[in-house]
Amino acid sequence: MKTDQIYHFASEFQLETGGKLPGFQLKYTTFGQLNKDRSNVVWICHALTGSSDFTDWWKGLFTEASPFDPRDYFIICANTLGGCYGSTGPLSINPQTGKPYYHSFPEITNRDVVKSFDLLRQHLGINKVHSLVGGSLGGQQVLEWAILQPNVFERIIPIATNAFHSPWGIALNEAQRMAIAADATWKEDDARAGVEGMKAARAIGMISFRTYDTFHQTQSEKNTDKTDNFRAASYQRYQGQKLANRFNAFTYWLLTKMMDSHNVGRGKESVEHALAEIKASTWVIGIDTDLLFPIREQEYLAQHIPGAQLDTITSLHGHDGFLVEFDQFKQSVRNFLRTEVKKETLV
Repeated sequence: MKTDQIYHFASEFQLETGGKLPGFQLKYTTFGQLNKDRSNVVWICHALTGSSDFTDWWKGLFTEASPFDPRDYFIICANTLGGCYGSTGPLSINPQTGKPYYHSFPEITNRDVVKSFDLLRQHLGINKVHSLVGGSLGGQQVLEWAILQPNVFERIIPIATNAFHSPWGIALNEAQRMAIAADATWKEDDARAGVEGMKAARAIGMISFRTYDTFHQTQSEKNTDKTDNFRAASYQRYQGQKLANRFNAFTYWLLTKMMDSHNVGRGKESVEHALAEIKASTWVIGIDTDLLFPIREQEYLAQHIPGAQLDTITSLHGHDGFLVEFDQFKQSVRNFLRTEVKKETLV
């Protein structure tokens, strides 16, 4: 059975960059049942605009006969701190003012997010996690959490992600925030502030999520007569409106900043030393056509996480392949779990 619940943390929560929250809540979704020794937990970290309901955006990975069959595993996902799907974020009420945070919501990092997740984990009495899985922004959180609590996670599967966000990725995110800031309503304290700018931002982002060949295959014209109103143009407008119907510019701004600040080596001797702290068996998955998180970034992870292995997915869809190529991902995870069983047999 799938359930949605809210975790409340009532104490002051100190943030990495010096800010603080007077408390927070996390909405989380669970599917399946904990076994007696609580050894069957699969924790999911969602991507930038995802929600805690992983059956909505990643349902192909959690069905009967899938490698993480909910009949065998207890699967959990929490909406990220700073999100807009039930967790504390910019549209939440600040208990100190009685008004929504809006622009006053403090800067947060992936480390803040995984610390909030870890408080939820402890609240639920989960001492070990069988597998920690996440793609893109969620993959960044997987790495940070596995470094923060190396003895908790038995396996991690970071997908289409990196150890630190690249100048390329930061530039793309800044271009999107510039689009939001160009919206005349962005400075307002209103839930719909910056929404037109966010539509443009999403259109910019879509170009990095897909590839030249994706657009060529799906958005090419049927004839040569057109001079305007092209399919590719209407598709971009559609994607902007689609996000505007379910998201807000404050959260989009905050989470892209969070992605930009990602660097597992911050405050440590080096990125390599930070990755070397991971004790979990690691299966890194990359996508061969990914423009936003190119395969070289997953190769780097596999090179520096002890014992890690890399598997590459072939996809026409670029970065978004991690949300599309269910059959390949299921097979990849099956291969990983079989490898783990063989290891345990040899021990």
